[in-house]
Formats: sequence, C-alpha cells, structure tokens
Amino acid sequence: MSDPALLVLASLAEGDKHGYAMMEDIAQFAGVRLGPGTLYGAITRLEEQKWIRPVASDDRRRPYRITAEGRAHLSEILQQLDAVVKAGLRRLKHA
Repeated sequence: MSDPALLVLASLAEGDKHGYAMMEDIAQFAGVRLGPGTLYGAITRLEEQKWIRPVASDDRRRPYRITAEGRAHLSEILQQLDAVVKAGLRRLKHA
C-alpha cells in the first residue's frame, strides 16, 4: 500500500503531525518512505479536499490535523480495502 494521500490520512488519524513526523510515522507503520515532493503534494491535495488542515504553531514546522470529513473519507476507504483484503484471503484459501 503506497497511496500517499491514504498514508497521510492514516498518520494524522493518530494525532497532529508536521511533515517530517508524518514521513517517519509512515515509514514505521507502512514501510514506505515518502519523499518531500510526494508528501507535500499529497498534503496540498488533501487540504484542497478539506480532509486535513494546518494547525497554528509557534514552531517553524507546520503541523496538520485530519478534519471530520477526512476521518469519514479515511473510514470509507479503509472499509473498502478491508473488503478487498477479506475477498483476496478467501480466494487464496481455495487456490
């Protein structure tokens, strides 16, 4: 699984993070290392969709937060993926 937007949403579902913290979190839980261009491209698209938003900070790094709409979207995508995984596992048992 390497969809950058999905990985960013999954990372932010745990709590607010800035870009580098997201990159490290994603590398840890998904085994995928996103480059800065890929990460910030996904962040821009997610902001445009209103699925994440920046959070005020005194630090130079800008943290992001998943919105209620983003949580709903992530939940829907994860349910779809779960259905695919379950079907694939069932089919493997019969192969």
